[in-house]
Amino acid sequence: MVTDHERASLLFEDLLEKSIAIKEVELKKIAGIPFVYLMPAEGVTKRELEDILKWCASKAMKGKRLTLAMSYVRKNQAFYVYRVRFLVPQRKMFCCGNLCDDCIRFTEP
Repeated sequence: MVTDHERASLLFEDLLEKSIAIKEVELKKIAGIPFVYLMPAEGVTKRELEDILKWCASKAMKGKRLTLAMSYVRKNQAFYVYRVRFLVPQRKMFCCGNLCDDCIRFTEP
């Protein structure tokens, strides 16, 4: 069974690979943190690259309760390196049955 988080990550990667403004895409996980290495097509600025990243992420997150955490890391030779993570909500979303003080049943919608 694929989770919403995994589904969003796969769709995000697929959208990046199909983008005509990006020549090459590499996704790496280093120490459990996902990094995206992007080689832009000729004439594409860093700002346009970031807009493409945000657009792809928004399409991947559509209909899911995820948020985007993206930050520029560095320019490595011809690649721009970004840390891109999809974050799940911090709030409990269901009752676990343990009679917790902060149970979702006791909060207003």
